[in-house]
Amino acid sequence: MTFKNLNMTFNSMKMTSKFLALVFVASAFVGCNDDDNGPDLVTVESKTATNIPAPQTGGPPTQDLIGGPFTKFSFEDGAVTVSDDDWDIAFRGTSIAINGGAVTGSADEPARNGQAGVAIETGTFASVTDAAGLTFAQDSESGFAIPTGGDNGWYNYNQQVNIISPIPGKVLVFRTHDGHYAKVEILSYYKDSPAQPDGFADESRFYTFDYVYNPNEGETSLK
Repeated sequence: MTFKNLNMTFNSMKMTSKFLALVFVASAFVGCNDDDNGPDLVTVESKTATNIPAPQTGGPPTQDLIGGPFTKFSFEDGAVTVSDDDWDIAFRGTSIAINGGAVTGSADEPARNGQAGVAIETGTFASVTDAAGLTFAQDSESGFAIPTGGDNGWYNYNQQVNIISPIPGKVLVFRTHDGHYAKVEILSYYKDSPAQPDGFADESRFYTFDYVYNPNEGETSLK
C-alpha cells in the first residue's frame, strides 16, 4: 500500500468516527427530549356507577331527625369505600357530602379530611370538558355545598307522585380529596334505574350516575 492510499484510509476512518459520534449525540439528545416530556398520561374514560346505596334513618314520613352513616365513594377506585380519608363524595338520602370543608352539623356525618370541592355547571355532560377556571365550593357549618333540591340543587321533587328526578343539564364537577378532577351526571335515584319510576313502589335511595375521572396529576381535562 502506498503512502497516499494509507493516508486516504486513515482519513476515511476519521470521518467514520466523527459520523458515529454525531449519531450518538443526536440519539442522546432525542432521549433527553423524550424524558423531558414526562410520563405518558393515563386515558380519561367515562364510566357509570350503578345502585350506590344512600340509606338514611328518620325524615319523612315520621319527621324524626335524619341520621345514619353516609355511603362514601372514591372516584379513583370507582367504588364505594369505607376509608375515613380516601373518599371524595358521600351519599345519604338526597344529601351529597364532599370530602372538603367542614361538617354541617347533621348526625353521623363523616369527617372532612381532604380538599374536595364542587362546582355545579349547567350544560350537557359532554359539553363540560374542563375543570380549569371553575370556582369550587366546600361543605361548611352553614350547609352542604350541593343543595338538596330546587333549581340550585341536583333534583326536583314531585309531591303528587312522590318522585325525585335529577334535573336535566346539571353537571357536578368535583375537585377530589387529593386534588384531581371529576364530573358527574346523576341519572337516577331509584334501584336499577327504571325509565318511569313509581314513587310508591320502586325502591329509592340508590344512585346511578355517569362520571369521568382524570387520574393524571395536575390535569383538568374531563373529556
